[in-house]
Amino acid sequence: MTRFLTGLCLTLGLAFSQSPALAVETYDLIFKNGTLDDISKDATLAYDRETVVDQKAEMSDRATGEVRLTFEEDEMARLRFHQGDKLRNIGAFPATVGNPIIMYFVETVIRDVAQEAGGSPFYIRNRVKDSLIQFAEINDASKPFGGSDVGVQQITLRPFLNDPNRAKMKGYEDLALTITMSNDVPGWYYSLEANVTGKGGQGPLYRNALTLLSGTAE
Repeated sequence: MTRFLTGLCLTLGLAFSQSPALAVETYDLIFKNGTLDDISKDATLAYDRETVVDQKAEMSDRATGEVRLTFEEDEMARLRFHQGDKLRNIGAFPATVGNPIIMYFVETVIRDVAQEAGGSPFYIRNRVKDSLIQFAEINDASKPFGGSDVGVQQITLRPFLNDPNRAKMKGYEDLALTITMSNDVPGWYYSLEANVTGKGGQGPLYRNALTLLSGTAE
């Protein structure tokens, strides 16, 4: 997973250098630098991870759990996936750059969509990458956190909205990525969601959601 995340970072960096100035605010919000700088290095950030894949209960159960971010020496942040007494290492990333949970989220969505839609992961990654560096509407809202409401900013991206291959994507052409961010929550990301509604609106075809749990930073 670390190798995939590193590759995605490099790809996004190259694409951003060629993107129009209009997209700067969107990109800078989604990939904000310094989001871990003011957090105690003894703290843990924990994100509830909910995964739903239609008619694949075993896959859904296997990917649902909790992702925890902890700090290590040399200004590194480590992500691990916890499920009961099971633990899987995701990787270590420079904490000075920002919160790596965003890159983990993006890469897992790319992997899942490529697998379920049957497309090339490179094609899926490029479409998602392009959506991340395009101008998008930014909405202000409030969300409950830690016993009170906090102000958030929310962006929703639709990578395949105008894709010429929509008809081949087995329902995943309507994928929506919603990133909710706030200065009032540790680590910047309140939640990261990928959703595909099933036919006729009958439950999700796919859902991958990471939500920050209250009281996880010290």
